[in-house]
Amino acid sequence: VQLQASGGGLVQPGGSLRLSCTASEFILDDYVIGWFRQAPGKEREGVSGYSPKDGRTYYKDSVKGRFTISTDNLKNTLYLQMNSLQPEDTAVYYCAAGKYVVWLEDQYEYNYWGQGTLVTVSS
Repeated sequence: VQLQASGGGLVQPGGSLRLSCTASEFILDDYVIGWFRQAPGKEREGVSGYSPKDGRTYYKDSVKGRFTISTDNLKNTLYLQMNSLQPEDTAVYYCAAGKYVVWLEDQYEYNYWGQGTLVTVSS
C-alpha cells in the first residue's frame, strides 16, 4: 500500500498550488482520505478530510473557502487545491488514508501515509 504525494513548491502569497496524491495497491475510494501538514517546530495538524461512504468533509477553519479536497477515482488520486495561499500555510503536506476514521482531522485514525511534499509561501 503506497501513497505518493506531489505538487509542492514555492509560491508567492495569494498564489495557488494543487497537491496530488496517487494511491497504489489499494482503491482510494474505499478509504477515508485526508491531508495534513506540519510546519517547522509545530505538530502535524489536519487540514482537510473526506469520507466517500457518507460524504463527510472536514476543513481546518483557517483554510475554509481557500482549500478544496477532491478525488479522481479513475486515476485513484486525491487532490488538494490550495488558493489564496499565505505564509502561514508553509509546511510539509502529507496525504493519508484510513479504513475506519471517525474524526477526519485525527491523524491517529489514518493507517497509510504519503511521504510529504513541501509547500513554501513566500515573496
